[in-house]
Amino acid sequence: MNQPSFQYGEDTLDIGLAVGLAEGRITGVLSSAAIEKINASQRHIAGIVSSNTTVYGVNTGFGILANTRISEADTQILQHKILQSHSVGVGEPVPADIARLMLVTKIHALAQGYSGVQLATLERMLWHLREDVIPVVPEKGSVGASGDLAPLSHLFLPLIGLGEVYHKGKRQASKPVLEQYGLSPLRLGPKEGLALINGTQFILAFAVKGVQRLHYCLEAADIIGAMSLEALTGTKAPFDERLHRLRPYSGSLLVAQRLRHLLHDSAIMQSHVDCGRVQDPYSLRCMPQVHGATRNAWLHLRHLTEIELNAVTDNPIVLREGDTISGGNFHGQPLALPLDYACFAAAEIGNISDRRCYLLLEGKWGLPLLLMSNVGLNSGFMIPQYTTAALVTENKTLCFPASADSIPTSLGQEDHVSMGSISGRKLDQVLDNLEYILAIELMSACQAIEFRRPLKSSGILEAAHDYVRNFVEFASEDRIFGEDIQRLHGIIRDFSFVKHCEGFARQKGIRLNAGYEDEFGI
Repeated sequence: MNQPSFQYGEDTLDIGLAVGLAEGRITGVLSSAAIEKINASQRHIAGIVSSNTTVYGVNTGFGILANTRISEADTQILQHKILQSHSVGVGEPVPADIARLMLVTKIHALAQGYSGVQLATLERMLWHLREDVIPVVPEKGSVGASGDLAPLSHLFLPLIGLGEVYHKGKRQASKPVLEQYGLSPLRLGPKEGLALINGTQFILAFAVKGVQRLHYCLEAADIIGAMSLEALTGTKAPFDERLHRLRPYSGSLLVAQRLRHLLHDSAIMQSHVDCGRVQDPYSLRCMPQVHGATRNAWLHLRHLTEIELNAVTDNPIVLREGDTISGGNFHGQPLALPLDYACFAAAEIGNISDRRCYLLLEGKWGLPLLLMSNVGLNSGFMIPQYTTAALVTENKTLCFPASADSIPTSLGQEDHVSMGSISGRKLDQVLDNLEYILAIELMSACQAIEFRRPLKSSGILEAAHDYVRNFVEFASEDRIFGEDIQRLHGIIRDFSFVKHCEGFARQKGIRLNAGYEDEFGI
């Protein structure tokens, strides 16, 4: 069966398409129209060089050296050297999926024909994706303005036979790998090195992954929170649509709707309708407000990320008429701010999840203390909540907004920078911790629900419980709960828990996000 295809530089890129291209599920191609725009832009640059017109980065130095003229004979050497001199990244390499997304988003930006690159350069970038020869990119070193200079330099060192790549599961020098395929290093033309490294694709790659991962964390949090509420014999009254219409935030309305569907036809819920308990703790009662607020932050990040996915963030820009404009489209501030917002919005989902973990342990409302019948000899589920507490506090320390800071670079020429690369990386770290927190709440909620037997929850939540029991058994005594946490983290991290639950709902004709797919769909 033929794979779906995407036309770089022509079609509109969204989160799902970007991820599909990076994962190889969608084939990216250059249409004849895109090729013509690419070639026309490159001809404009050649004309600038031959006419001896001064244009930044074409025949001048970079940054504070913008007033230093470069001879026509040295314009190609200049582009080679910029990749070398700017490859100053440090730290661990970013995950390969981030590097793939950087390639995808850079190809799409350059293929729009405003950057003056050679067609051969884009074709080589497509080759790297197609053959899964992925450059090694250090995680630290970008200040998020003048583009993500250091990480993008490392990303494109292999084009000139330098740097390292991941190839067939190994980290190797790039030049021997190119030779295995009969390829030679490219000779970059005027402006090409600058076009490759001027842009926001490092920030953007983390934003794309952040949007995808936070979406599934939010979907999971609603399901897991509903399971905890059932285990604690909470009420669904606070999820009444009439209440939320009085304060009609999209996120709150959606979460309340999802919770109503998740709890529908629950025998556990029906068993305590006249229990006399007036109100539940906030971590149960206020899920629509708290989960919903983070959904609103997520929606804002997704909207701005999809603008950036289709933007040209090079400098200078080569217009269709051949004019060039030096501007600031490389500045990462438009994504730095929403990434910071999403960072502490994601942290709050972990915060409220930890509170539900704590409630499950208190021994109230018919549950045994620490979720185990024989405690004393056994510690029960006491210590997993220590882990959620530690992760919640770690996330709080990551919530200082990187975009609130700016340190001048390039001897003051680049005197305000976004630090958006740090914002993106911090969101990634918070999501790592959040996935573990949700896994621990899921483990605890499944344990607690079994103390409500023989009563059953709703069909969807029972399907969720049954799915978990494929990986982790009920605990009648202590064991190495860290192993259980790792297994459940795996089904949160790979999205299979959410996909299983929502697939079951669809089979039963239940649309958890009915009416909100266009606004909140991924």
